[in-house]
Amino acid sequence: MQSESAAPSFADLGVPQRLVDVLDARGFTSAFEVQAATIPDALAGRDLCGRAPTGSGKTIAFGIPTLVNTAKARPGHPSALILSPTRELADQIKDELAPLAKATDRTVTAVYGGVGYGPQNQAIRRGVDVLVACPGRLEDLISSGSVSLAEVGVVVVDEADRMADMGFLPAVKRLLDRTKSDRQTLLFSATLDGDIAELTRRYQHDPVRHEVGEVEPDMTAMAHHFWSIDHEQRVDHTRDAVVAAGPTIVFTRTRHGADRLCKQLGKAGVEAAAIHGGRNQNQRTRALEAFTKGHVQALIATDVAARGIHVDGVACVVHFDPPEDDKTYLHRSGRTARAGAQGVVVSFVRDNNRKDVKTLQRDLGLAQVVTTPDATLLGDGSRHREATSRQKAQPAAKAQQSSPPKGGGGNGGRNRQRTRTRDGEDRAAGKSARRDDRPARDGGKPRTRTKPAERRGADGVVDVDPRPRKQRQSTDGRTNPPSKVHRKGGGAKRQAIEASRPR
Repeated sequence: MQSESAAPSFADLGVPQRLVDVLDARGFTSAFEVQAATIPDALAGRDLCGRAPTGSGKTIAFGIPTLVNTAKARPGHPSALILSPTRELADQIKDELAPLAKATDRTVTAVYGGVGYGPQNQAIRRGVDVLVACPGRLEDLISSGSVSLAEVGVVVVDEADRMADMGFLPAVKRLLDRTKSDRQTLLFSATLDGDIAELTRRYQHDPVRHEVGEVEPDMTAMAHHFWSIDHEQRVDHTRDAVVAAGPTIVFTRTRHGADRLCKQLGKAGVEAAAIHGGRNQNQRTRALEAFTKGHVQALIATDVAARGIHVDGVACVVHFDPPEDDKTYLHRSGRTARAGAQGVVVSFVRDNNRKDVKTLQRDLGLAQVVTTPDATLLGDGSRHREATSRQKAQPAAKAQQSSPPKGGGGNGGRNRQRTRTRDGEDRAAGKSARRDDRPARDGGKPRTRTKPAERRGADGVVDVDPRPRKQRQSTDGRTNPPSKVHRKGGGAKRQAIEASRPR
């Protein structure tokens, strides 16, 4: 890898000075390897396919030539298109290119599913020069007539290998077919074989090829652990791993499994957030921010949702559900041990998947023995023991808080309020009660009012006193008459009813 002293400046690569100034202001004084290799050819208008790992600086590598080679667009007809496999990556690309776009008097916006169409349609109608898009949402916008690709002269396909993994290549081909035939096509991928090679042959003209960086994550920078556990022990051991290692990404196979594990970890004392295709964009963004800022200790993710998410400082990866193959293991595990840091990877092994684990280890060249779980090997053992002691003390404290006061409960458990659990689920503790979500006057708990029992008498009057008649005592010991309310009618009707009663 080239040293920083030998790395060329962006000006040396032919980048316009106004963009060099923006990069300098952001602290980018020297080009990364992929940028130095690809920017000159891309600025010259060549088709290009580049193999580079995630986090290598690809966005700047294709972003600068795209902005320089793109003409101003008219409303609904963007001049450049950048295709992204995930919403998170699309947002990252847009945010990274925004300062550069401003310096070149170009506009950039991102469109993707999971959010409303309204703001995206409005942005397109105002005019977008560079459109960053996920394939599915872009096809929807084309079908509705909101956008046309007929004037797109520059196309970037980012993370093409992930597009293939997620089944997006047919949509990518349909979108490319809608662009100008003489367009410039820039393709970036972690691999350039198989489906990606076919895409290159069909949609690129005499492309220049650049391959830089590592093809796969550095497996030697990770400590790999394979733990033999029972199915019902998975949550407890996940908690132990998070507490011992630090910030952890936990991979599950399904959305439901991610949500369930998130709640279970919360009850076990570990703050967690789930991210998957069933969450809308705002929920996914909040989960990522909470994890990045350290507000939650664990991020529970499905394989598809985690693609395009790049978070530094991940100490541990847990394969809660086993990966489908060695490629998935590499992709998941590569979330840790980034940028030269060390990382820990934990895989749960059960009796029904031991054979698959052996095959996986053979394909990956790993020789770790399947062992009993030991979270103290993952990080600070003293921190794990302290957290375990706190966890053992929690049930007794919760039981003491939830026990009813002596002498209370005169209503025999009826009409007790709903309580709200920590993970947001309602738990009925008796008959249901209506919750008043308005804030309490004293700043305490929200007020809760119990719906009174209603009894209709022979005279059509509704009795709203919830107590049995025999229990309605006044302060002097005499029985109080029930308060009476008429559903309809005013004073005249009440007088008519009173007059009709036998005296």
